[in-house]
Amino acid sequence: MDWIQALILGLLQGLTEYLPVSSSGHLAIGSYLFGIEGEENLAFTVAVHVATVLSTFVILWSEIEWLIRGIFKGKMNAETRYMLNIIVSMIPVGVVGVFFKDQVEAVFGSGLFIVGIMLLVTAALLTFSYYAKPRQKEHISMLDAFIIGLAQACAVMPGLSRSGSTIATGLLLGNKKESLAQFSFLMVIPPILGEALLDVVKGLKGEETFGGIDALPLTVGFLAAFLSGCLACKWMINIVKKGKLIYFGIYCAIVAVIILVCNQLG
Repeated sequence: MDWIQALILGLLQGLTEYLPVSSSGHLAIGSYLFGIEGEENLAFTVAVHVATVLSTFVILWSEIEWLIRGIFKGKMNAETRYMLNIIVSMIPVGVVGVFFKDQVEAVFGSGLFIVGIMLLVTAALLTFSYYAKPRQKEHISMLDAFIIGLAQACAVMPGLSRSGSTIATGLLLGNKKESLAQFSFLMVIPPILGEALLDVVKGLKGEETFGGIDALPLTVGFLAAFLSGCLACKWMINIVKKGKLIYFGIYCAIVAVIILVCNQLG
């Protein structure tokens, strides 16, 4: 991987982690086009995912600080309830990560066909949530947090957008647009950091290899993902508030059709 490829893939990761178009799907497409795979792609993927988490900290720091301050008050309050919702939302993806990790990794290595199918599912979900008009709720309940967490667990499939799935599910449950994007971005921080930590531990134990990529492309990709992630995170919050997710559904459908047609022809 050279630095130009790393720049493009880093920008893809940073933008698509927050936009509802599937970062894993776009990284798979980019890696396929550049012929990048194996240990080189693994090291890069870990780096750019950590970069996007850091961009979440930057953009949503005031909300994170609010949660931290509330937790240290040592009593049940709005901040503690919010954090409990985040913890509950992590349960499904934690179960998938512990018990079905090998099966998920096998799907990631099965080519772009599954990416195309999952992008179609993403398009359908975004479209449905755009036209559905459920009764609005004041707050995200613990049950809603768990259901949104189930959507996040399903979104480990390449091509199924995590932000698109969680936000669309929240909208279908009747949660307010203003709070969903923030909750969606905060709930993904622990799973991504946990996954990155597990990969690093495996590398230290020799179970995984992180070689095959130079420091320059790794640094370029990290910075590109971080900076584009900051822009996309802020942009996406405004987009969700305006309720314009249908356009991303159209985009996902177009990309999915192109992938499936090319896969059929090639």
